[in-house]
Amino acid sequence: MKPNYKPIPFDESNLFNVVFQENKKEFDYPWHYHQEYELIYIPSGQGLRYVGNSVENYFNDDLVLVGSNLPHCWIDETHQEKRTPKAIVVYLKEEFSDKAWMQSYEFKAIRNLLELSNKGIKFNPAVAARLKEKCLELPKLPPLQKLILLIEILQELSQSTEYSFLCEQGFSCELNNFHNERINTVYKYIDAHYQGKISLGDVAAQVYMSPEYFSRFFSKVMKKTFFEFLNEYKISKACKLLIDTDKQIGEICYDSGFESIPFFYRQFKKFKNCQPKQYRINHLKALN
Repeated sequence: MKPNYKPIPFDESNLFNVVFQENKKEFDYPWHYHQEYELIYIPSGQGLRYVGNSVENYFNDDLVLVGSNLPHCWIDETHQEKRTPKAIVVYLKEEFSDKAWMQSYEFKAIRNLLELSNKGIKFNPAVAARLKEKCLELPKLPPLQKLILLIEILQELSQSTEYSFLCEQGFSCELNNFHNERINTVYKYIDAHYQGKISLGDVAAQVYMSPEYFSRFFSKVMKKTFFEFLNEYKISKACKLLIDTDKQIGEICYDSGFESIPFFYRQFKKFKNCQPKQYRINHLKALN
């Protein structure tokens, strides 16, 4: 398996890169980290988003700011076979905020924004929609105009109150390629087996650990227990079924890997702060 440190190519004179990403292989890059801040905007599509110890569904107008060395990945699950996922990705070098001009009073809000990004910041779709035209324009501009527009975008984001943190506790992953490979192995095993019964022994065996050692390892690295993460993953799959299908709630419960409907309802309320039926209704309202 390839190491999960992802080097970002820069010209020596550049402090940032803007990439129009439309290659599925690049879009589905495994759980990885890099020193650069990353602002990613997905105009349309859906799938699963991993940032630190958070796993959530994403949909159209997904706009997220990821801090330096914060592990993350987006997995596209868009149905249309011929459709290629597209995203505008901005990479900012760590020293972007250290330059003399960025240390001035005028850029205080942007500096604060970048400091908060170590928790992963998800901006509301309404914010993304307002910035859509600017984000799509970024890759087309020459360097100076690109920098000016980027600062405008960051300034608007720094003044917004319409956001949430993806890692409420903060998340400082040990930057160890061996640990990252283990977490990637766990992700793949969960994705392949979540509809069945997964025991701690089953998943621990995939990374050659005892169940007790794996439990401590996972909690230390991910800042949550394995079964809390597994249930959150299953709820994300349930959300996708609620949106993409007209299946009954009970059927969705079992299709997403839960064995008990009451337990499914409790977990859904815990992670989504509403019941499955209301989640479906809320999504339909958002489309109208």
